[in-house]
Amino acid sequence: MLVLYGLGTTIGAGIYALVGELAGIAGYLAPASFLVATIMAALTALSFAELSGRFPRCAGAALYVKEGFSSERLSLIVGLLVICAGLTSSAAIINGFIGYLNEFIQIDRSISIIALTLTIGAIAAWGIAESVSIAAFITLIEISGLLLVIAVSHSGLAALPDRWHELLPGMDTISWGGIYAGSLLAFYAFIGFEDMVEVAEETRKVRRNLPIAIMLTLAITSILYMAVMVTAVFAMPPEELAGSDAPLARLYEHYTGGNATVISIIGLFALINGALIQLIMASRVLYGLGSRHLLPAIFTQVNTTTRTPLVATAVATVVILAFALAGRLTTLAEATSLIMLCVFALVNLSLWRIKRRGPPPHGLIVFPLWIPIAGFLASMGFVMSEAIKLLH
Repeated sequence: MLVLYGLGTTIGAGIYALVGELAGIAGYLAPASFLVATIMAALTALSFAELSGRFPRCAGAALYVKEGFSSERLSLIVGLLVICAGLTSSAAIINGFIGYLNEFIQIDRSISIIALTLTIGAIAAWGIAESVSIAAFITLIEISGLLLVIAVSHSGLAALPDRWHELLPGMDTISWGGIYAGSLLAFYAFIGFEDMVEVAEETRKVRRNLPIAIMLTLAITSILYMAVMVTAVFAMPPEELAGSDAPLARLYEHYTGGNATVISIIGLFALINGALIQLIMASRVLYGLGSRHLLPAIFTQVNTTTRTPLVATAVATVVILAFALAGRLTTLAEATSLIMLCVFALVNLSLWRIKRRGPPPHGLIVFPLWIPIAGFLASMGFVMSEAIKLLH
């Protein structure tokens, strides 16, 4: 169930909606951008895996930073950043939903956003068991959609031995600049594994199951993403792929010559699922910070029937609605990536400080000291380069 939860929050707008955007930025080098993003995500995912075993409690990254730096103020800042990233991500996913919805019916964008946001808010308020069960069911559907796309596009993968050189960058700065720009957007597709730690207090055998689930989630996601991206750029010119609001539906039509209704429906489910899980995550962080007296106590109010933090869920829903109405998919996705890279840099640095204090308790899953150091450098490098670009 944890792996399905992780896949549900990771697979969504990142692959169902951003394939076209990524192809427009990196062209035939989009798979290389995904590879760079995979490495960046893997380093931090391993840090989260170890920390989730050391501190199996709610509030995730905010808690880890507090333990690493012994600073409540920094912990609060990180918690607020995680909440902001989750809300922004959910808003981005809801915008991606519009592209697939338009495959069936033309509805005013604002009406669609309001209806979807209120629906996922109601599901999240229903209960964690019900929410995760729905999310797990939808996750199976969306993974099936990706597998279906990969299956019908097997000729694209079969062409890899003859066309692999097209996916390699040259020595020019334009190629590497495209990979870099694409990797920032591709990184958004991997954001989600960190949300898994927010349900630590609702997980059985958490010190064993949660770290393993995080690693499995990233491995499965990486394989699916690379397969889809390779077949996508081999199927049609990147500029044509970039012009589609429902890129996987176009990919399915290209390889089968048939109607892509099934893929479009699955795309809708995938996007709803991602938005739902981001909302669950944000509300749990609000609850976790409230329970540690870093935010007003009203966020700790739990409904006696549903056992869910209704005030936190309601506030998160309203903010998501405002972001979704005001923003657009690419802008919101890139903003989410930058916010989470700042958080990941601090989490990696926290683990490095914690590991230097002494050996971990017996029975934990641990990784070498260089893992959090490399994760910090990779995350911070991207943040600094984006900051330099903004200054210029």
